[in-house]
Parts: sequence; C-alpha cells; structure tokens
Amino acid sequence: MRKLFLILLNLAALVPFSGFGQQKPFSEQMAKTVLEQLYPDSLFNRTDKFPKWSYDMGVIFEGLTDVWRNTADATYFNYMQSRMDAYLSIPDSIKNYDAYDFNIDNIKNGTALLTLYKVTGKEKYLKACHQLYAQLQKHPRTHEGGFWHKKIYPYQMWLDGLYMGQPFYAEYASLMDIPAAFDDIANQFSYMEKNARDKKTGLLYHGWDESRKESWSNPKTGLSSHFWARGMGWYVMALVDILDYFPEEHPRRQELLAILNRTLSAIVKYQDVKTGVWYDIVDLGTRKGNYLESSASSMFVFALAKSLRKGYIPASFQKNLDRGYQGLVQQFITPAGENRVNLTKTVQVSGLGGKNYRDGSFAYYMSEPVVTNDPKGVGAFILAASEVEFAKEQKGNKRRTVTLDNYFNNEYKKTASGQIKPYHYLWDGDDNNGFSLLGRVFEKNGGQLNTLRTAPTLQNLSKSNIYIIVDPDTEKETEHPHFMNETDAQQITQWVKQGGVLVLFLNDSGNCEISRFNTLAQKFGITFNEDSRNRVKGNDFHTGAIAIPKGNAVFPSTAKIYIKEISTLQVNAPAQTLIQDHGDTIIATAKYGKGTVFAIGDPWLYNEYTDGRKLPKEYENFTAANDLVHWLFKQINN
Repeated sequence: MRKLFLILLNLAALVPFSGFGQQKPFSEQMAKTVLEQLYPDSLFNRTDKFPKWSYDMGVIFEGLTDVWRNTADATYFNYMQSRMDAYLSIPDSIKNYDAYDFNIDNIKNGTALLTLYKVTGKEKYLKACHQLYAQLQKHPRTHEGGFWHKKIYPYQMWLDGLYMGQPFYAEYASLMDIPAAFDDIANQFSYMEKNARDKKTGLLYHGWDESRKESWSNPKTGLSSHFWARGMGWYVMALVDILDYFPEEHPRRQELLAILNRTLSAIVKYQDVKTGVWYDIVDLGTRKGNYLESSASSMFVFALAKSLRKGYIPASFQKNLDRGYQGLVQQFITPAGENRVNLTKTVQVSGLGGKNYRDGSFAYYMSEPVVTNDPKGVGAFILAASEVEFAKEQKGNKRRTVTLDNYFNNEYKKTASGQIKPYHYLWDGDDNNGFSLLGRVFEKNGGQLNTLRTAPTLQNLSKSNIYIIVDPDTEKETEHPHFMNETDAQQITQWVKQGGVLVLFLNDSGNCEISRFNTLAQKFGITFNEDSRNRVKGNDFHTGAIAIPKGNAVFPSTAKIYIKEISTLQVNAPAQTLIQDHGDTIIATAKYGKGTVFAIGDPWLYNEYTDGRKLPKEYENFTAANDLVHWLFKQINN
C-alpha cells in the first residue's frame, strides 16, 4: 500500500495544479493539516500558558497567505488574523514580545502583520509593525553594520537571521518610504556572503562570530564548522522575498541577484542524485548519520521556483526544481486523512552556543530531534508547493500583457508614509479596493501586468493584449479628471479593431463618469445607462445576486455572482447581451474587427468581492474571475 501511495504521489508531482483524482493541490492539503490537525483550536497548540511571540508560526502564516490568495478561501486569512489579534489584545503592545531582547527572530511575524494591515487597513497592525521597526533601529550590530542574531549572541551573524529580519525590513521600508533602508538591507546579505561563503564550494557556513570568542568559531575566520541546510534555506528564501520590495531602479538590486545566483548555483551542486533533495549537512551526504531533511529541501525548492517565475535565475535551473519537488513529495509526504498530508523528517532546531552549549560539530547537528510536521518545515513546504503549482498553471501559456488604466481612473490618497499616491482598482492594492487577487489570476494564466498612466494611443497600447478601464473619474473623485473624448476613443477603437481585447468595468451613476465615456462604448454598440441597480443595504447580499445560466460561454464554471450598484446596458450590433436579469442587460460582449470587448457596469472583481472575506460562499466572484480571465486569453488567441 505504501508503495502504491508513493507512486501516486510521484505522478501528482508531475500533473497540473488541480492535483490528481479528487485530491486537492499539496499546498492546500498541507494547509488543511495545519487548520484541522496540528493547530485547530488552541492558540499554537499551547494550553498551559499564552505562547511566546515566536517566528515558527510566522513561517506557516506565509504559506497560508499564499493558499488564501490562490483559493480565495478566507478560512486561511481569518486563521492568521485571529492568532495575531490575540497578541494585540492590549492596545499599542505585542503580548509576550520584548524589544530589548534584541532577538532578530522576533521580527519575522512582522510580515504577517504587514499583510493584515494592507488587507484590512486596521491601524493596530501598523502600530505593531512600528514597534518591530523600532527594534531594528536600535538592534546591536557588528562593527561593519551586520545585525547580531540575538543580544545573548553578541557579534554573531547567523544565516537564519537574514530571513527573520530582512523581508519585514524591506516590506516596511517600501510601505513607509524609507529609501535609505535598502542600502542597509543589501549590506546584510553582502556581509553574510563576504564573511560566511566558502570559496571552494560556494556554500555558506551556518554562523560567523566577529569576536572569535565562541568555542564553536574558527579562531582565524570566526566561522562555524558546517554548512547547515536549513540555514542556507533561510538565506535564499530571504533573498527572493526581499526582491519583491527592493526598488527595481536601486543600484544594488543587481548585486543581490548575483548573490542569489551564486548561492543557488552552489546549492544545486549538492542536490542528492538519487532523491533530488538535500542532506541536513549539505556537503556531507555520504557521511554516516547524515539524513535527507525536509525543511531545507522545501526552502530550496521554494527559492528555485519563485526565482524562475520572477526571472531571477536562468531557465537551466528548471531541471533542479523539477527533481527537487518530485523528491519532496516522494521522500517526505505521507497521507494524513482525506485531503491532508504530513511532512516528515524535519530537524526541530539547530543553533550555535547557548546555555546547553551547541558546539557546531557534525555530532551536534545529528543529535537534534527529527520530527513530523514541525511548523518551520510545514510553512516552507506550503510555500514550495504553492509556487510549483502556480508555475504549472502558467506552463504552456504564451506571455500576454494585461494593461490596467490609471488615467481615466486616477484617484489619489495619503499613504501610511504620508505620501500622496494613486489608489483604487490598481494591481498593487491589497485592500478592499485593489485588484491584487485579479492580477494574480491573470499572472497564473500567463499574464504580465502593466499599468498605463497616460492617455491611450495606438503606440502605447501596441504591446498590450488586454486593456482594462475601470470606474472613470467624476469631478468629485479627483481634482483634474481625464474624461473620455473622441480622440482617445478613436485610438482605443483602432487598437481593438487590430485585435486588442478591451475590458470595461464601469460603475453606477454618481460613482462614475458615464455620459462622456459612452463616446467609446457606443462605438461597439454598448451604452452604459446612468442608473444604479442592485442597491444593497447592509448584508442583504441576495439583492445583489445575479444568476449565470448553465453553459455560459464566458462563465462555464460559475453559477451565481454578486454585483452591487451597477449601471445597466443598452445593446446594439455588433454587441450582444451575455447576461440578462429581469429584463436588464447586465453584461455584454462585442466582436469588433479582429478584437473583442467585454462590458459590465461595475468594477465587481476587486478584492472586497473576490477574496472570500465578505461574501457568503454561494457567490462565486472568484470563480467568475478565473472564468473571465480564461475567456479573455482565448479571445487573444482567436
């Protein structure tokens, strides 16, 4: 039976995102284990006392956030939020956190707090982030400027610390507009590589002691004795995560990409030939007692997968990723019930020094307990599986550019940093008004996201395959609104005629400029009415319900959607009604020349109504988003 299960898992590692048979993707199965089996009710499975503020669950939160974004199942988001809220039950403080411990591990959960702030806008999460940043400002450093791992480990930098501190630091600096932070962040990786990299193997030693006082450190170099796999895993995960927020134009971004390429190149040289995964002590696979370790292997797979998706490393690494992920599934995944799995063979902890002195010897690393479903491994596996599953969705899809208008929709607001920046229906918006989830659906299907902040012309639309215009501004929404005019309409019409796919997400009368915008829409036989249908009061969601007939060409998987406060449509040739409700045309499409137009009187696929946190599950807006994206890409191909 065990052999049969391994064969099935092997096959599952090679099939598309949907998994095999009726099984869910492995990222969801592992997440389901977390919620239903590992930590279902009690806070982090601790009933004796309120638990420490610890990085362990923070790694799981990273994985659960990915699963939430992939599925729009708010169970995962709510799980993270409820557990973080427990630590913020006392205003303006984090329970069981002491900044003056100067423990870099304590920064890790800040990335979960930043997610919660960006999604909900609640100030309590940002205030907690300010506390963590304040620790970084005062955190003790080596003489050249590297963060100590902990106050109790003076003048020491460990690989682990880069993941614990730097992703939060980079994301916070991006949010709060602290440009000087990025040189400091780059320095941390540069210092670690300079001081800990072995020239012969390219691998990085677990720790470095600037003072040379620790007995685990080499008296000449200050280095520990071995290349610990999870330490290197933390390091490469940190690198790929900070690059999400490290400015594209920053002069040191290329330096970080070079470090990432050097480090991953070294790591794949020690990938086990037989299994595709990695040993706990990376370079000593043949030494007696060494073992294949799941958390580090998951981290390496995650870093390879995300780096390939983002274009940070050459495509030649794909073979290492494929072997690594197949090995993860074969070596470490076991069944745990319906749509649940376990992750085996994770070293519980490894460190250097301390009260029960850890001397950094091979014997020491081999003495630490190896367990099943340790949170550090579980979180890393969810991240790795999610990235691989995402890439499999993209495989075979031709890269297409999806451009979102930020000219006709051109609203601004003050950010957390005090700057005035564009917002409302934009790709980078994680809040209710953003399109971050819709953007992820486009990316999953091969889309490259773009934003157009100037008036549309044939030239600046020439590289766009899909152009989305959302909620054109009225005078009350922006100081100098850009109204649709005949010149702009002609440029867009010509682009559609040549094969462009135009998506019109308007709004109801009073919340959107309609009369001038019809200059464009009417060229395709569509007129937006200046009305407001589906006026929903409070949580009377049923008044915003629209049924989708079976067999609908655009929404084949969707039965019911939710749309509130919409403008209805009038339709003339070449446009056709796609969805009608009680005699009103709700959605229309048009073929025009070689191109296609899709029109609806609401921005309806923004996060508030796709992320699963607000709507009852009977409303399938996220499913509709997936259906629509598939259909739009087919129009390009046709």
